[in-house]
This record gives sequence, structure tokens and C-alpha cells, in this order.
Amino acid sequence: MGGSALVVRDLSVGYGPVRALRQVSLDVPEGAVVTVLGSNGAGKSTLLRAVSRTLSFHGGAVTGGTVSLDGRPLDRLPPDRVVAAGVSQVPEGRRVFARMTVADNLRAGALGAVGGRKERAAALHRVHDLFPVLAERAQQRAALLSGGEQQMLAVARALMAAPRLLLLDEPSLGLAPLMAARIAETVREINAQGTSVLLVEQNAALALRLASRAYVLEVGEVTLSGPAQELAASDEVRRRYLGVVDEDAAADASGARATHPMLSRWEG
Repeated sequence: MGGSALVVRDLSVGYGPVRALRQVSLDVPEGAVVTVLGSNGAGKSTLLRAVSRTLSFHGGAVTGGTVSLDGRPLDRLPPDRVVAAGVSQVPEGRRVFARMTVADNLRAGALGAVGGRKERAAALHRVHDLFPVLAERAQQRAALLSGGEQQMLAVARALMAAPRLLLLDEPSLGLAPLMAARIAETVREINAQGTSVLLVEQNAALALRLASRAYVLEVGEVTLSGPAQELAASDEVRRRYLGVVDEDAAADASGARATHPMLSRWEG
């Protein structure tokens, strides 16, 4: 593994007067999977949009800090030039072109890519290897795919630009556990093929298994960071994001509840 592919330093973002990110810094080393954990509204999607330069589509703007890939600033580039520089994003919510065929969705993914017909053919071969179902359904409209297959298509479309860094926003959201596990396995495979990954994922257990390094975002600020294994073992992460309750504390709490009844909305 080389140096840092993606370097984010002191990044601040606002949506009008609302501050969404406050001096966020993170690194995605070359060839690594890095995950960002946090509750809804913590700023995770905003971070990915700031990297891919798609913030303006959502009414947001960078108010401070820098984003660079291999030392090259991405801060002033339009979104299509960010793709050409080697960064592809898979947005939350499986945004595929529903009325277009699977094949045309994949062609659309290659539009911003650097390279000619040979490179596009290699990228198509790669995604068909990763997702054989997309080869089988090439002439089917994307709307007819299952939710899991649409997520595969969204990832495959991003890979058609042959990115060096893949930004994944909630890839397992709304998927059945088996399909979520398949998507996770594919992320592992994509990474093994040499693509760095910045992963935003509500399923913290899944994310921490995939990643080598993790960051926790809370209300737009990084509050914890470190090796994924260390964060997975930390009491705070286990309690807040992995649903693991310390048994002694739980026993104390239930005892306290018995002696001091609490308002029902604070229970659990």
C-alpha cells in the first residue's frame, strides 16, 4: 500500500446558513477501504458529495478546507473532471436510469472516463465478471431489476469509469441481509482488484469488517478515528453503532428502572 490516495483537510461545508461539516480531515490510503460511521444527519453523504464535487446539486457549498487525490486538488474541478481524475460515486438510493436498459446504464457510466473503446471493453468485462446477472439482463430495463440487482447496477455503472477511488453511500440500505452480504463481498473484491474505497454505511458491523480504518462523524465533526478493529472493540462504538450493551451496565439500568420508573419514551 502506497501513500494516501485521498486527502481531506479541515473540510467545512454549509447548506446556506446551516453548517453541515466542520473542519473534517481524513485519509484514504491507496488500496484501502476506509469507512465513515455516524447517525442520520451526521454529514456522511455531505462528505462524499464534497469529494465528488456534487454538493451544488444539493444546494451545498464548501466553505473551507481542501480535498486532493494523489496531491492533485479536486476543489475547483467540475464533477465530470473529478470522474476523469479517478473518483466515482455511487449515491445513496440505487439511482439507476430506470427506463434505460442495463447495457445503456453501463454505457452512461463510461461517459466521463478517460480512455477509448479498448478501456471501455475492459471495464465492461470487469463488471460482468463481478456481476454476472448484469450480463444476463443486459437488454432488460433497469426498472425491472430487484432492489439488490439495481444496487449492483449502480456500483457497476460507477466502475465503468475505471475509478481509482470508489465512493459508496449506504450500499446495503434497504437490502435483505443475504443481498447486503453479497454487496459487501463485491466491495471486498473490487478493493482486492486495486480500487480504493470510501464507504459510508449505516450497518456499522458490516462496514467495520470491510474497512481497515474508520472515522466516526457526529454533527459534522470527526469525533473518533483509528484502525477499524480498534473502533469495533471500543465501548462507545459498540454501544452506539453495534447495538452491544455492557451486561453489568444493563443490569444496573434495569434495576434502576425498577426502583425509579422512567418515562416510557426514554426507555430502550
